[in-house]
Amino acid sequence: MRLVRYLHEGEIHYGWVYGDFVGPIEGDPFSEYRRLEARLPITAVKLLAPVQPSKIICVGRNYVEHAQEHGVEVPEVPLLFLKPPSSVIGPGDYIVLPPQSQQVEHEAELAVVIGRRGRWISTDEADKYVFGYTIGNDVTARDLQRRDGQWTRAKGFDTFCPLGPWVETNLDIRDLPIICRVNGEVRQFGSTRDMVFSVAQLIAFISSIMTLEPGDVILTGTPAGVSPIYPNDLVSITIEGIGELSNPVSVETTVQ
Repeated sequence: MRLVRYLHEGEIHYGWVYGDFVGPIEGDPFSEYRRLEARLPITAVKLLAPVQPSKIICVGRNYVEHAQEHGVEVPEVPLLFLKPPSSVIGPGDYIVLPPQSQQVEHEAELAVVIGRRGRWISTDEADKYVFGYTIGNDVTARDLQRRDGQWTRAKGFDTFCPLGPWVETNLDIRDLPIICRVNGEVRQFGSTRDMVFSVAQLIAFISSIMTLEPGDVILTGTPAGVSPIYPNDLVSITIEGIGELSNPVSVETTVQ
């Protein structure tokens, strides 16, 4: 199933995608629900970020070549940081470049959506806690990341976590190509097979620290090739078996 959140006639719904049509879901998609007939053309709705996570847990340096391009070592255990829920945007929404940064970069990532509440989850049981997978972009103010020495500000701006276009609940993630294009030019090309820590290992490690809740998102790291983005760029990320997440780029013009 492809789970979506969408806006139609002023109301937000959970739904499911069948071909080029969307059907509403009655109930809680993470618990008990019923799928209604898919009769609404997908072109007639505005797709939103497919989930509203209570937290977004991110993994740094989970691809060897990405660590190498920044001249840093691959960590011995997963390197974690958080992005706030306020950073989440959906397909087609603008990534807004903040005035505090002169070097904002894209980071294409496989995103794991948690389906069940869990703590101290073993690697053997990890799959049972996965609802599905979507595409994430861990947008990063690289200059602020270097300057601050910790990553909260660099990773946490509003619009710095595009997610979508939907959650794919039936997916073999062992060897999925991840491609990021900016204005049609390939910037990143990698595969999930190159992760240092697997999804099961990440779920086990993270859940030994914090309780995972339904709808929470784990961003699993980015392949090499991150590069700056500028106003009027279009950032498009594709992951085989999921689809494409595209976001235009603008600049913040009003400082409150």
